[in-house]
Amino acid sequence: MIIKNTELSKLNLKDKKYILLYGPNEGAKEEQINFIKSKTEIEQILKYDEKQILENTETFENQVYMNSLFDNEKFIIINRASDKLYKIIEKFTDKKDTNIIIINSGPLEKKSKLRNLFEKKKELICIPFYMDNLGTLSKIASNFFREKEINLSQSNINFLINKCNGDRGILKNELKKIELYSLNKKKLDYDNLNKLINLIENHSVAELIDNCLAKNKKKTINILNDNIYSKEDCILITRTFLNKSKRILKLAYEYENNKNIELTISTAKPPIFWKDKEITKQHLYKWTPKKIKNLIYELTNIEFEIKRNLDNSINIIKNFILEQSSTHTNN
Repeated sequence: MIIKNTELSKLNLKDKKYILLYGPNEGAKEEQINFIKSKTEIEQILKYDEKQILENTETFENQVYMNSLFDNEKFIIINRASDKLYKIIEKFTDKKDTNIIIINSGPLEKKSKLRNLFEKKKELICIPFYMDNLGTLSKIASNFFREKEINLSQSNINFLINKCNGDRGILKNELKKIELYSLNKKKLDYDNLNKLINLIENHSVAELIDNCLAKNKKKTINILNDNIYSKEDCILITRTFLNKSKRILKLAYEYENNKNIELTISTAKPPIFWKDKEITKQHLYKWTPKKIKNLIYELTNIEFEIKRNLDNSINIIKNFILEQSSTHTNN
């Protein structure tokens, strides 16, 4: 059953346990998830990513359904869901269950099996979330500045809104920055605002290098286009690239010996932080020890070339990163 996001407050969640939120507006979806949480008394909240479920479906199903005598109902959120989860989701929507399950997806085409499942069944809820228009974002921003008694010209408000890519989540994050900045009673003019609101352009050097090594060309290009790098940044990027490559080389040798990606990741020293495990797996799938050793050799030459030709350093490092994100590496 398709409804508008404004209609969800009228529904009885005791009857509607399965909700699909899809579309590009992550900020609006997060608001709706928080609203649904507030309307329940469920304490146990479980969050899953599609990859986690696909890699261990049995564990997921056991955690969802195999309740002990002491378990209460669960509030389950599945993020980054796609049609890959269709059969699993279809199976548990056919069961009578006390859990509330939120499926958070990006844009889904009309022919999407997951979207069609939730649109056609009356007992399921399907809510599309499109990008916010300028009027909606302008209202959110104006109300915020009025409430916080922060003076900002309309032209600067428009500048802020145009930077938010139609996502109220991005806008609200930037409004929090502005609120903290205004506590010091500093003047908030265009120049200060431009420096303050990094927004979607604020991709870290580590993220740039991770996506380059994972051969994610589209993401790498987006990060390069969204940032304005200085000559000094080029040295930082090169050194970070070298350090990351040396660590991958060590892991690549381990993976070549044991042929077990999970063992390689779990026994790595220093330990790999949980949020970096998936991207590290991609690196190991893409790079053999021989290939990564050649990359380290090239990076050493690139660093020397940048120091020798600092005025052209930005072009040198960008061209190198684009080349590495585009070339194929075979195991």
